[in-house]
Amino acid sequence: MAESKSKFESIREWVVDHKLRTVGCLWLSGIGGSIAYNWSQPNMKPSVKIIHARLHAQALTLAALAGAAVVEYYDHRNKPKADPYAKYLPHSHKE
Repeated sequence: MAESKSKFESIREWVVDHKLRTVGCLWLSGIGGSIAYNWSQPNMKPSVKIIHARLHAQALTLAALAGAAVVEYYDHRNKPKADPYAKYLPHSHKE
């Protein structure tokens, strides 16, 4: 009987399979949210608002890339070890 995966587990698998897409979405939402927040500040120049939005999005992107690196590290660490020389050995086909 197949177990149904939890919503969290299915999201985690999608993030593991699409790391760069996740980082890109985080960047886009970060810059959009930061621009929206900065535009609500009335006493700032538009150029300063754009610079602040870029800095906020850049910090969020670096955090997302660091998180993706940690996920990749733990995925490789917990994955069962395969024979590193298997691709160099000839395959025997038994009939």
